[in-house]
Amino acid sequence: MFVAIGPTATEPAGEAITSGAFWPAISPADFRLAMRADSAITANRVRGALIEAIAGVNGQLAPWRLQQQAGGYATLAAVPAEMVDGQSEKVQRYLRAVYCIAKANLVERYRDYDLTRTGEDKAEALDEPIDDLRRDAGWAVADIQQRPRCTVELV
Repeated sequence: MFVAIGPTATEPAGEAITSGAFWPAISPADFRLAMRADSAITANRVRGALIEAIAGVNGQLAPWRLQQQAGGYATLAAVPAEMVDGQSEKVQRYLRAVYCIAKANLVERYRDYDLTRTGEDKAEALDEPIDDLRRDAGWAVADIQQRPRCTVELV
């Protein structure tokens, strides 16, 4: 009997990615688990996607971060917030924003490997999940800043 087993992680998970003292470190291994990114995506690609996502989210939150630091909060975890499962909801939302953007970027890049008609159909099917990931990241950033969420659709 033959049993097919999915890919296993043969690469090291990699060190956590830091981006200054204010923001929490991002673990590539935690990202893989949370976003179901298997070992078909190399460690270098995951790291690159996470770094780009961190830079983007940090850029969006830069003015807000400066306000928090001026208010005496040295880290995101120190900013007053509800605790959920033992962790600040702001930290959880920051991780969500970074993870969603990184996953969207990875999915976009992996669509282009198969250019057959089947590949085109798969790529079209991925457009909605990519949009959902970007929307979720935007909502997480808005929630961190306690700004209202806004979804607008042009008809």
